[in-house]
Amino acid sequence: MRRHAALAEVTARRVILIVADDLGHGDLGINNGGATATPAIERIMAEGATLTRCYSASPVCAPARAGLLTGRYPHRTGAVTPQEMLGLDRLALDERTIADVFVDAGWRTGLVGKWHNGALDERYHPTARGFQEFVGFSGGWMDYWEWRLEEGLEVRASDGSYLTDALTDAALDFIRRHADEPFFLTLAYNAPHAPLQAPAERVRRHLDRGASPTLARLYAMVEELDGGIGRVLDALDDLDLADDTLIIFLSDNGPAFEVNPNIPREDGVGTDLTRPNLGLRGSKRSVYEGGIRVPGAIRWPAAVQAGSRHEGVVHFVDLLPTILSITGVPQSSGLPLDGIDRSDELTGARPEAEIDRFWQWNLYEPVAATNAAHRAGPWKLVLPALNWEPATDRDAALVAAHRRLELEHVYDPDSAPHEVSSERPRLRWPTPSDPQLYNLDLDPEERHDVAASYPERAAAMRRVLETWFTEVERDRTRGPAHPRSDRMEERQ
Repeated sequence: MRRHAALAEVTARRVILIVADDLGHGDLGINNGGATATPAIERIMAEGATLTRCYSASPVCAPARAGLLTGRYPHRTGAVTPQEMLGLDRLALDERTIADVFVDAGWRTGLVGKWHNGALDERYHPTARGFQEFVGFSGGWMDYWEWRLEEGLEVRASDGSYLTDALTDAALDFIRRHADEPFFLTLAYNAPHAPLQAPAERVRRHLDRGASPTLARLYAMVEELDGGIGRVLDALDDLDLADDTLIIFLSDNGPAFEVNPNIPREDGVGTDLTRPNLGLRGSKRSVYEGGIRVPGAIRWPAAVQAGSRHEGVVHFVDLLPTILSITGVPQSSGLPLDGIDRSDELTGARPEAEIDRFWQWNLYEPVAATNAAHRAGPWKLVLPALNWEPATDRDAALVAAHRRLELEHVYDPDSAPHEVSSERPRLRWPTPSDPQLYNLDLDPEERHDVAASYPERAAAMRRVLETWFTEVERDRTRGPAHPRSDRMEERQ
């Protein structure tokens, strides 16, 4: 792997990748006028670089993490949607994760917190995907008080502590035990993903400031998350590890503005989480900027200027090659990457490289014409999300059953099925909407669709998007691990 002269004399010997869940730009105190106190996250920014145009690989959890872990578009990996009960969150077995690469280089690897890239089959378990140590949960979310955490392949029930604190404790244990050796640790918090639960005293402080019962819990969860990150930073200082530890902080996708009504919540707590997010359009599940442009920061004292702002586009798939470059770890054999090394840009060594980026997401099997986007320089083409319906009453019953299974696996895992469902509902889709075109340099909030003014550009970008979709879907169905459903979607 080529390394720039600025990096030739320095390498990070430890990497901590911190991933929040459903955190928005507006959830940070620096962006919300102090509605929340987030000194630890802001410390990473102040002591490193803020990634102002950091893009997730997807507007939802599992595919976003797949892109982050593999350096490849989520569709290629098989992890196309969060539905672990259907196996659609799984990384194909021939995919290699960044943890696999570090193990090959002799580093110690650990995952603390959320996995969400394969459940109900040990072949897809984190300990089979490069993580030598795992303390966390395999699915998409977990109760903050009545949690169950896997430690390796064993399960530990809640001791009454708050989940965010329990995950921080596990991360600190890993750091202290491996302080004298190179390590790669992913600390994937559940917060502030639902259920909306937080210590009562912290919730009360936000209620006293006038926040709604719903937002008071969300903001309290954000502050608990920040407190955990602060404990990690303090531990690195105490162990004299901070200077040669690379820290990357991200949210997996944009903020959720609506709580899943099927997830239990306390009396008086609603489902509306609408809140400021730098004015960005959309939220989690949407390929508008609010769903995919996420908070991000990198701290590496050896080469990243403190307090700097990186204005170039950094996509999740770029982080694997970038981290390997910073650590001097060679990319071991594996499938071709979609990401490129951004380490030179982050250290100010050369201008950013322009490269087209793509997104697409819907529940169940991917459909090209809905909720897709293509960014090329300042231009962004969007195919708006379409609202599907189950084709028949039986298909509607299947959708409802899949939602019940998700709850059962969190709250009653011993009674829930221990294999994925092979049944997919047939879906009825409306006629696709016209594509939209935005110039993000002039219109970062995506308020002014200029497709009618630039029809040739919009048409060309759509053709490139459709070519990309065909390619990654062909890659997704390349082997037996992720065969395409034989239940075809219907269109009106």
